[in-house]
Amino acid sequence: MLSTQIRLSISQDIVGWFDQIGPILFYLTVFGLVFAGTGLFVGAFIPFITGDSLVFAAGLVAAANQDSINIYFMVVGVGIAAWLGDQVGYTMGRHFGRPYLDKRQGKWIKTAIAKSEIFYQRYGWWSIVVARFVPWARVIIPALAGIGRMNYYKFFSANLVGALLWGCGLTLAGYFTYSIPWVRSTVYVIAIGVITLSVIAGVRTWLENRKVNS
Repeated sequence: MLSTQIRLSISQDIVGWFDQIGPILFYLTVFGLVFAGTGLFVGAFIPFITGDSLVFAAGLVAAANQDSINIYFMVVGVGIAAWLGDQVGYTMGRHFGRPYLDKRQGKWIKTAIAKSEIFYQRYGWWSIVVARFVPWARVIIPALAGIGRMNYYKFFSANLVGALLWGCGLTLAGYFTYSIPWVRSTVYVIAIGVITLSVIAGVRTWLENRKVNS
Protein backbone atom coordinates (compact mmCIF):
# COMPACT_ATOMS: atom_id res chain seq x y z
CA MET A 1 0.00 0.00 0.00
CA LEU A 2 2.82 2.42 0.87
CA SER A 3 4.49 1.87 -2.51
CA THR A 4 1.17 2.50 -4.28
CA GLN A 5 0.60 5.72 -2.29
CA ILE A 6 4.08 6.95 -3.19
CA ARG A 7 3.47 6.29 -6.88
CA LEU A 8 0.11 8.06 -6.79
CA SER A 9 1.70 11.02 -4.97
CA ILE A 10 4.36 11.24 -7.67
CA SER A 11 1.60 11.01 -10.31
CA GLN A 12 -0.10 14.04 -8.76
CA ASP A 13 3.16 15.99 -8.94
CA ILE A 14 3.57 15.06 -12.60
CA VAL A 15 0.03 16.22 -13.33
CA GLY A 16 1.10 19.64 -12.07
CA TRP A 17 3.72 19.87 -14.81
CA PHE A 18 1.06 20.55 -17.42
CA ASP A 19 0.08 23.90 -15.92
CA GLN A 20 3.72 24.96 -15.85
CA ILE A 21 4.94 23.92 -19.31
CA GLY A 22 1.85 23.64 -21.54
CA PRO A 23 0.73 20.88 -23.93
CA ILE A 24 3.60 20.76 -26.45
CA LEU A 25 6.37 20.59 -23.86
CA PHE A 26 4.29 18.15 -21.83
CA TYR A 27 4.12 15.77 -24.81
CA LEU A 28 7.86 16.08 -25.38
CA THR A 29 8.69 15.68 -21.69
CA VAL A 30 6.59 12.52 -21.31
CA PHE A 31 7.90 10.91 -24.51
CA GLY A 32 11.48 11.91 -23.73
CA LEU A 33 11.41 10.55 -20.17
CA VAL A 34 9.78 7.28 -21.23
CA PHE A 35 12.49 6.79 -23.86
CA ALA A 36 15.34 7.86 -21.58
CA GLY A 37 14.15 5.55 -18.82
CA THR A 38 15.44 2.51 -20.69
CA GLY A 39 17.23 3.88 -23.75
CA LEU A 40 19.61 6.03 -21.70
CA PHE A 41 19.33 4.01 -18.44
CA VAL A 42 17.92 7.03 -16.59
CA GLY A 43 15.29 4.76 -15.03
CA ALA A 44 18.00 3.11 -12.93
CA PHE A 45 18.28 6.36 -10.95
CA ILE A 46 14.74 7.80 -11.10
CA PRO A 47 12.52 4.78 -11.85
CA PHE A 48 9.19 6.29 -10.79
CA ILE A 49 9.57 9.57 -12.67
CA THR A 50 10.38 7.70 -15.90
CA GLY A 51 8.05 4.74 -15.31
CA ASP A 52 4.55 3.77 -14.20
CA SER A 53 3.73 7.04 -12.42
CA LEU A 54 4.69 9.09 -15.46
CA VAL A 55 2.56 7.30 -18.04
CA PHE A 56 -0.37 6.95 -15.63
CA ALA A 57 -0.25 10.69 -14.93
CA ALA A 58 -0.05 11.40 -18.67
CA GLY A 59 -3.41 9.66 -19.03
CA LEU A 60 -4.86 11.71 -16.18
CA VAL A 61 -3.69 14.94 -17.80
CA ALA A 62 -5.14 13.92 -21.17
CA ALA A 63 -8.53 13.24 -19.57
CA ALA A 64 -8.55 16.50 -17.62
CA ASN A 65 -7.40 18.62 -20.60
CA GLN A 66 -9.09 17.05 -23.61
CA ASP A 67 -9.08 20.35 -25.51
CA SER A 68 -5.27 20.52 -25.31
CA ILE A 69 -4.07 16.91 -25.03
CA ASN A 70 -5.14 14.23 -27.51
CA ILE A 71 -5.33 10.85 -25.76
CA TYR A 72 -4.73 8.94 -29.00
CA PHE A 73 -1.58 10.86 -29.77
CA MET A 74 -0.41 10.45 -26.17
CA VAL A 75 -1.03 6.69 -26.14
CA VAL A 76 0.72 6.11 -29.47
CA GLY A 77 3.62 8.38 -28.51
CA VAL A 78 4.18 6.67 -25.16
CA GLY A 79 4.03 3.24 -26.80
CA ILE A 80 6.59 4.20 -29.45
CA ALA A 81 8.89 5.85 -26.89
CA ALA A 82 8.75 2.76 -24.65
CA TRP A 83 9.44 0.42 -27.55
CA LEU A 84 12.27 2.56 -28.92
CA GLY A 85 13.93 2.90 -25.51
CA ASP A 86 14.16 -0.87 -25.09
CA GLN A 87 15.40 -1.31 -28.64
CA VAL A 88 18.24 1.11 -27.94
CA GLY A 89 19.04 -0.67 -24.66
CA TYR A 90 19.19 -4.02 -26.45
CA THR A 91 21.36 -2.63 -29.24
CA MET A 92 23.82 -1.07 -26.79
CA GLY A 93 24.08 -4.33 -24.88
CA ARG A 94 24.64 -6.38 -28.01
CA HIS A 95 27.03 -4.10 -29.89
CA PHE A 96 28.91 -2.45 -27.03
CA GLY A 97 28.40 -4.46 -23.84
CA ARG A 98 28.99 -7.88 -25.35
CA PRO A 99 32.23 -7.00 -27.22
CA TYR A 100 33.55 -5.35 -24.05
CA LEU A 101 32.88 -8.48 -21.98
CA ASP A 102 34.21 -10.80 -24.68
CA LYS A 103 37.60 -9.10 -24.34
CA ARG A 104 37.66 -10.12 -20.70
CA GLN A 105 38.88 -13.70 -20.47
CA GLY A 106 37.88 -14.41 -16.89
CA LYS A 107 36.20 -17.74 -16.25
CA TRP A 108 33.40 -16.13 -14.24
CA ILE A 109 32.53 -13.76 -17.09
CA LYS A 110 32.49 -16.57 -19.66
CA THR A 111 30.28 -18.70 -17.43
CA ALA A 112 27.87 -15.84 -16.75
CA ILE A 113 27.55 -15.04 -20.46
CA ALA A 114 26.97 -18.69 -21.36
CA LYS A 115 24.22 -19.02 -18.74
CA SER A 116 22.59 -15.76 -19.84
CA GLU A 117 22.47 -17.01 -23.42
CA ILE A 118 20.72 -20.20 -22.28
CA PHE A 119 18.28 -18.22 -20.16
CA TYR A 120 17.30 -15.84 -22.96
CA GLN A 121 16.89 -18.69 -25.40
CA ARG A 122 14.42 -20.39 -23.06
CA TYR A 123 12.68 -17.61 -21.17
CA GLY A 124 13.77 -14.39 -22.82
CA TRP A 125 10.47 -13.53 -24.48
CA TRP A 126 8.48 -13.52 -21.26
CA SER A 127 11.23 -11.86 -19.26
CA ILE A 128 11.15 -8.86 -21.62
CA VAL A 129 7.37 -8.49 -21.28
CA VAL A 130 7.34 -8.93 -17.48
CA ALA A 131 10.32 -6.61 -16.94
CA ARG A 132 8.29 -3.72 -18.32
CA PHE A 133 6.25 -3.70 -15.11
CA VAL A 134 9.21 -3.88 -12.71
CA PRO A 135 10.95 -0.49 -12.20
CA TRP A 136 14.65 -1.43 -12.29
CA ALA A 137 14.23 -4.60 -14.35
CA ARG A 138 12.83 -2.66 -17.31
CA VAL A 139 16.16 -0.79 -17.47
CA ILE A 140 18.53 -3.74 -17.09
CA ILE A 141 16.80 -6.63 -18.87
CA PRO A 142 16.90 -5.23 -22.45
CA ALA A 143 20.64 -4.56 -22.20
CA LEU A 144 21.24 -8.02 -20.73
CA ALA A 145 19.20 -9.52 -23.57
CA GLY A 146 21.56 -7.82 -25.99
CA ILE A 147 24.60 -9.06 -24.10
CA GLY A 148 23.10 -12.56 -24.08
CA ARG A 149 22.46 -12.27 -27.83
CA MET A 150 18.77 -13.02 -27.56
CA ASN A 151 17.24 -13.63 -30.98
CA TYR A 152 16.51 -10.18 -32.40
CA TYR A 153 13.07 -11.02 -33.75
CA LYS A 154 11.98 -12.57 -30.45
CA PHE A 155 13.18 -9.48 -28.62
CA PHE A 156 11.47 -7.23 -31.15
CA SER A 157 8.08 -8.94 -30.70
CA ALA A 158 8.38 -9.18 -26.90
CA ASN A 159 9.37 -5.53 -26.70
CA LEU A 160 6.38 -4.58 -28.85
CA VAL A 161 3.96 -6.51 -26.62
CA GLY A 162 5.52 -5.05 -23.47
CA ALA A 163 5.35 -1.50 -24.84
CA LEU A 164 1.67 -1.95 -25.76
CA LEU A 165 0.66 -3.49 -22.43
CA TRP A 166 2.71 -1.14 -20.27
CA GLY A 167 2.96 2.13 -22.20
CA CYS A 168 -0.41 2.19 -23.93
CA GLY A 169 -2.19 0.24 -21.19
CA LEU A 170 -1.15 2.38 -18.23
CA THR A 171 -1.74 5.61 -20.15
CA LEU A 172 -5.30 4.50 -20.90
CA ALA A 173 -5.69 3.37 -17.29
CA GLY A 174 -4.88 6.90 -16.15
CA TYR A 175 -7.29 8.34 -18.70
CA PHE A 176 -10.21 6.14 -17.66
CA THR A 177 -9.41 6.54 -13.97
CA TYR A 178 -10.16 10.23 -14.36
CA SER A 179 -13.12 9.77 -16.71
CA ILE A 180 -15.02 6.90 -15.07
CA PRO A 181 -16.05 7.39 -11.41
CA TRP A 182 -15.98 3.71 -10.38
CA VAL A 183 -12.50 3.29 -11.79
CA ARG A 184 -11.35 6.34 -9.85
CA SER A 185 -12.72 4.93 -6.59
CA THR A 186 -10.96 1.58 -7.07
CA VAL A 187 -7.64 2.88 -8.36
CA TYR A 188 -5.77 1.61 -5.29
CA VAL A 189 -7.15 -1.89 -5.82
CA ILE A 190 -6.24 -1.80 -9.52
CA ALA A 191 -2.73 -0.51 -8.80
CA ILE A 192 -2.10 -3.10 -6.09
CA GLY A 193 -3.36 -5.84 -8.41
CA VAL A 194 -1.05 -4.80 -11.24
CA ILE A 195 1.96 -4.55 -8.93
CA THR A 196 1.19 -7.91 -7.29
CA LEU A 197 0.85 -9.70 -10.62
CA SER A 198 4.09 -8.10 -11.83
CA VAL A 199 5.95 -9.26 -8.73
CA ILE A 200 4.57 -12.81 -9.03
CA ALA A 201 5.59 -13.00 -12.68
CA GLY A 202 9.03 -11.61 -11.82
CA VAL A 203 9.54 -14.20 -9.05
CA ARG A 204 8.58 -17.02 -11.39
CA THR A 205 11.08 -15.79 -13.96
CA TRP A 206 13.76 -15.55 -11.25
CA LEU A 207 13.07 -19.12 -10.11
CA GLU A 208 13.37 -20.35 -13.68
CA ASN A 209 16.67 -18.49 -13.94
CA ARG A 210 17.94 -20.25 -10.82
CA LYS A 211 17.10 -23.62 -12.36
CA VAL A 212 19.11 -22.70 -15.46
CA ASN A 213 22.06 -21.54 -13.37
CA SER A 214 22.06 -24.57 -11.07
